[in-house]
Amino acid sequence: MTVRACLPWPDKRLRTKAEHVPEITDEIRAIWDDMIDTMEAMPGVGLAAPQIGVMLRLAVVDGSAERGRVARLANPEILHSSIELREHDEASPNLPGVSAKVKRPRAVTVKFLNEQGIIDRRDFVGIEATSVQHQIDHLNGRMYFDRLSKVKRDMLLRKAKKQG
Repeated sequence: MTVRACLPWPDKRLRTKAEHVPEITDEIRAIWDDMIDTMEAMPGVGLAAPQIGVMLRLAVVDGSAERGRVARLANPEILHSSIELREHDEASPNLPGVSAKVKRPRAVTVKFLNEQGIIDRRDFVGIEATSVQHQIDHLNGRMYFDRLSKVKRDMLLRKAKKQG
């Protein structure tokens, strides 16, 4: 089991778009394994590779109650989002001790490269839809608090700074 350290905010890599994954190799699978170990140790429902300093478009998501149903995604892309929104309290190990309510589509259809290197599609609903959208934001150099108003974002960052 390898739990990797999460980059502390405001590391510039958290604001950098991750690179496309051309193929699934044993090295990519090993990164996914470390990401799952890191996600489980938090505990969390998802993790994007840039959060641990790996600048590749890789994410893992597991919102199942029993755990162990991890989706491993390379180059995830949202094809369709539901009109209905869902509010969820989001946080990040990169900025511990703070969270904020964020509204996102309740369901999304995502295209990605799976563990076998095959293009796959999957529908994510509820907490898993929120998590996969949160991870894709990370892959694009965005944080959940970027979705807040300037006033709420500034308050959250001041609170985090006080705690840190």
